[in-house]
Amino acid sequence: MKPPRKLHIKSYGCQMNVYDAQRMVDTLAGEGFVETDSAEDADLVILNTCHIREKASEKVYSELGRLRVAKDEAARNGREMRIAVAGCVAQAEGEEIIRRAPTVDVVVGPQSYHHLPQLLARAKSHGRALETEFPVEDKFGFLPPPKPAAIRARGISSFVTVQEGCDKFCTFCVVPYTRGAEVSRPVAKIIDDVMRLADNGVREITLIGQNVNAYHGEGPDGRTWPLGRLLTRLAEIPGIARLRYSTSHPRDVDDSLLEAHRDLPELMPFVHLPVQSGSDRILAAMNRKHTADDYRRVIDRFRASRQDIAFSSDFIVGFPGETEGEFAATLALVTQIGYAGAYSFKYSPRPGTPAADMRETVSAAEMDERLGRLQELIDSQQSAFNKAMIGKTVDVLFERAARNPGQIVGRTAYLQPAHVMASPDIIGKVLPVAIDSLERYSLLGELAGASARPTLSTLSPMTDSSQVNAGA
Repeated sequence: MKPPRKLHIKSYGCQMNVYDAQRMVDTLAGEGFVETDSAEDADLVILNTCHIREKASEKVYSELGRLRVAKDEAARNGREMRIAVAGCVAQAEGEEIIRRAPTVDVVVGPQSYHHLPQLLARAKSHGRALETEFPVEDKFGFLPPPKPAAIRARGISSFVTVQEGCDKFCTFCVVPYTRGAEVSRPVAKIIDDVMRLADNGVREITLIGQNVNAYHGEGPDGRTWPLGRLLTRLAEIPGIARLRYSTSHPRDVDDSLLEAHRDLPELMPFVHLPVQSGSDRILAAMNRKHTADDYRRVIDRFRASRQDIAFSSDFIVGFPGETEGEFAATLALVTQIGYAGAYSFKYSPRPGTPAADMRETVSAAEMDERLGRLQELIDSQQSAFNKAMIGKTVDVLFERAARNPGQIVGRTAYLQPAHVMASPDIIGKVLPVAIDSLERYSLLGELAGASARPTLSTLSPMTDSSQVNAGA
């Protein structure tokens, strides 16, 4: 019997890449590969790349330089190491990777990773293999799917892709060019995945997509189902205690999604809803197709559906032409909304996107100064949100043993880590925790009876920005 071959995957960027990496592992398990944490010991190393962040390509080539040394060392020891580049950088720059990095054996785009076994075989017989073309057929159906047993649980929480690609064409974003047009998986396939995960101990499912609330998959009744209806069906699956979804676009929030938040206790009251800027002129230049007031109205609709709902968002600072007054509009929006957390970045051009050709640049010094002010405001709101939990009793889904002996860690409805001293028997359970203190971004407390403290339902987080900022 052949010993298993070792596989190491390094993923960059979004949740979709995390999910894709897991499916690569599942796909290659049938070829005799097992995961390893060490690239140096691996027989196959896959860099699963993201093109969203700054200098994405340079980081890939830098990593490939380190891997070339490891590959040469393996060869000197009589062991063959193969290197693959997958994901969005592979999709966008496949030919360039082949040209610049002779050490790479396989380049595979995000729509083609199910072909990895065939591509590895082709590379072995022909030297190298490249596949980055979008398939003509359905992205989710053009390849033979993994065997059912290949979809494995990796803990208490799991991602499930329901939608991929984007039709919005924001001027700063490469996703439509690297992931293609919006495509939604059929409802039946999603239900099958979630049921299998539930049978293997998964208690929380996060539905993911580049534009997840644009979901429009075919239902068992032959009709198109929106995301809200899909969530309602998934909430019926035994064993699933929590549902989440990410990432959403403000223009695709419909009544079915709001009704799901109103009616489903399994759907967590925490929404990641990127806005990017508070300036209408900048939003138009970004081709976001909504105004700041449109965004505020969407937030109000969410809050009307559920009192305890909270939000996170994405912001870009220093988009071409952004003035100090337009940046001030972003600060005003953040102050008005009040966030439980947010991601904020300095603008950096992506080759091939319309914004890359815009010449009205903002200086690096101005970007740094604005980003500092924005992050200070967001951090103050997140700190206030976390401090508001002290003295409350909140439900926590426990996931694993913590670093400190005897501690178990889980997450609240708002993804805050919560630590208690308890037996590992509580892993996989949703239990009330009386929060006593805060350590950086983690909540500390003890298991409590359901009526020991004021419950989470008495909280109305972030609905009054004056309350939020008063705690900063």
